[in-house]
Amino acid sequence: MGPLGFNEILIILVIVLLLFGGKKIPELMRGLGKGVREFNDAKANVRKEIEEGVNEKDGRPISSTTTSTSTQP
Repeated sequence: MGPLGFNEILIILVIVLLLFGGKKIPELMRGLGKGVREFNDAKANVRKEIEEGVNEKDGRPISSTTTSTSTQP
C-alpha cells in the first residue's frame, strides 16, 4: 500500500465534511491542535528530565538552558 494520492485525500475530506458538517470541523481541528501541542510539551519535559538525570549521574553541571532560582552577586 503506497502513499495516498490526491483522489484518496479528496474522498477522505468529503467524507469528513459529510460526517461532521462545516461548523464542527474548525472545533475538531482546534482540539486536534491542542492535543498535538500538549503532546509536544510533555515530550519536551520528559526529554529535559532525562537529560538532567544523566547530567547529575555523570557529575556534570546542568545545562545553561535551565533557569535557577538562586541569585549570584
